[in-house]
Amino acid sequence: MLHGTGPTLGQTGRVQRSRLRPPTGAPRLLGAVSSGGLLDLAFPPHDLWWIAPLSVALLTAVVKKQTARRGALLGFLHGLGFFVPLLVWTGTIAGPAAWFALAVMEACFLGVLGAALAVTSRLGSWPLWSGALWVGEEALRDRLPFGGFPWGRLAFSQGHTPLTPLAALGGAPLVTLAVAAVGAVLVARPRLSCALAPALVVTALVLPVPVGGRTVTVAVIQGNVPRLGLEAFAQRAAVLTNHVRATEELAAQVLAGTTPRPDLVIWPENASDLDPYTDPQAATLIMQAVRAIGVPVLVGAVTDGPGRFVSNRGIVWDPVSGAGNSYVKRHPVPFGEYIPYRSLVRRVTTKVDLVPRDFARGTRPGVLDVGPVRLGDVICFEVAYDGVVRDVVKGGGRLLVVQTNNATFGRSGETTQQLAMSRLRAVEHGRSVLVAATSGVSAVIAPDGALKAVSKVFTKDVLVEKVALRSDETLATRLGGWPELALALAGLGALGAAVRR
Repeated sequence: MLHGTGPTLGQTGRVQRSRLRPPTGAPRLLGAVSSGGLLDLAFPPHDLWWIAPLSVALLTAVVKKQTARRGALLGFLHGLGFFVPLLVWTGTIAGPAAWFALAVMEACFLGVLGAALAVTSRLGSWPLWSGALWVGEEALRDRLPFGGFPWGRLAFSQGHTPLTPLAALGGAPLVTLAVAAVGAVLVARPRLSCALAPALVVTALVLPVPVGGRTVTVAVIQGNVPRLGLEAFAQRAAVLTNHVRATEELAAQVLAGTTPRPDLVIWPENASDLDPYTDPQAATLIMQAVRAIGVPVLVGAVTDGPGRFVSNRGIVWDPVSGAGNSYVKRHPVPFGEYIPYRSLVRRVTTKVDLVPRDFARGTRPGVLDVGPVRLGDVICFEVAYDGVVRDVVKGGGRLLVVQTNNATFGRSGETTQQLAMSRLRAVEHGRSVLVAATSGVSAVIAPDGALKAVSKVFTKDVLVEKVALRSDETLATRLGGWPELALALAGLGALGAAVRR
């Protein structure tokens, strides 16, 4: 008599099960954005590195078994939640529109990752491939477009953590794989993740990270910059004068016996924006400082040429013979140091004229003999690129130098994010690293990633330390880009298998 007026037992079971399904719609969208915001907290200046796997886990949970299109949307939202706060410092130069455009472009790569994670989550062993897909996404983003922009790789949230020693085995890609794998397993097999994470940490901790070797005394000069408001030429002259004076003060301390004499001195990128090759006064000031300290100085300078270009250059300046060998930055920053499609972009914004001349692209790695040391020089953002750093180590660099100018980015997280990359590079290649910045953060880093000395921002400082010179190559240095290629291909193969199914 009451047939059809209520659910049967089986129907009731289906109703109850539907209530236990993962949330859809707005909660997933919110989860995707939140996972990106969490990942930002893992990076400097917040440095909550342990949040990185939790962020991966949350993204994995919201994209699991979604359609490719849905996964792409969720991955893109994750990317926005991550890159918008992470890259806020980029707006200090080109404005908020450029900042947001860069964040959107980078988020598109996370959209591709989200689609791939969604599709492969239908494979029986999908957690195995999740980390490989993260490595593959980063490999694409590190290269495309215009040479790529590696900022925000999972590995760079682990500048000095229990997972950092893994970099000595497989470089930054292996560290990314470890972070992503822990996050994926946390969703698929929570109990297994409780064993995987400690196992990775123990493995990393027992890896030998040699720090010994013949030592030399180095000095890193942070001359600082004057407050903004000066006319452009006066500003450039003041920055050069600051580094000259700081070097002369160091020389006076050495003469007085209060500071040990360094074997070499490092000036930062843009220490002289006056071309010492064509400006006699700039050359005289540099020579004055180098003669005062009496040892070779690696001078960061912007020089004219070749042709219509200018060059971001590290020059070895000898106290007797003057300017010698130099390194020209191999990877200038698109839209920062050169403007692709300049005439087309000018139709959109006149801010392209803030870069009136494009920077030249160097043709050889920055391996330079500075006094008793053969060092590997990389300039500013180049520290983010695996190949650029590896080339100077393979070329014989026994010490790594990062010349940088972070003054434009103020007190933002950019300078500490770059410092975290430098610490990872120290472990990856088993080299001491000297970070020389115009206004901070400058640092002396041991081969195990430990900070031996560090400056504050917007202060004048001189760091004098003994550092180890090392010639042994880590496994990561010897393997080069093969681990990244193998992992990326494994992720691509898993994606292909999932699509066929």
